[in-house]
Amino acid sequence: MSEYDAFAAVYDDWSSHMTEDVPFYVELAREAEGPVVELAVGNGRVAIPVARETGRKVIGIDRSLAMLAEARKRAEEAGVELELREGDMRDLELDEPAGLVYCPFRSLLHLPTWGDRRRVFERVAAALRPGGRFAWNSFVLSPHRAAESDGNWEVHAGVRHRIDHVPADNRIDITLESGAHVSLWWLTRGEWEGLIDVAGLEVEALYGNFDRRPFDEESREFVWVTRKPT
Repeated sequence: MSEYDAFAAVYDDWSSHMTEDVPFYVELAREAEGPVVELAVGNGRVAIPVARETGRKVIGIDRSLAMLAEARKRAEEAGVELELREGDMRDLELDEPAGLVYCPFRSLLHLPTWGDRRRVFERVAAALRPGGRFAWNSFVLSPHRAAESDGNWEVHAGVRHRIDHVPADNRIDITLESGAHVSLWWLTRGEWEGLIDVAGLEVEALYGNFDRRPFDEESREFVWVTRKPT
């Protein structure tokens, strides 16, 4: 059982504020040559509209069987084809090189160590065709917001949860009232650039939001688009 199974029932509410990423990833998928892969596909929030708008099959990978069951149900209701696979993104392996691999909703932050992240980036690079893209987004840590939220119970989109920050581990723990919890490990711009470099990828763009505004000192979101050299 995955720790993310407990979030499947509340995931729609939990992710309801994040909508502007969908057209961004749809556009990247339209431009891709070759298979499209979503890491941490969850309940299909992004993969379903990507498949519907592009008419292409999307391969969705997730560790949570509960999330995959939701994605399968929603895809059938939407009349779109998703190839859903239970698996760990650290073990990514494809039969055919991908034109696009993307990981939305800050899901790469669930990887706890540098070794985990490096493995994912190297696996993605190996799975891409020359010229293929790897795209993802993550939040920019705000120490002010961290200080305000640390140790407090909050309600987000009707979901009551507690946030605890662990600076020594660069970690945020999110706990539901049920006791279920997940953790995220934040990264700086330099750490993302290091992962891109060791995987042999190239930065195509770094945006400060999904409207493609330039990333600057006021940005609160990393939106990365990288490419495998041709």
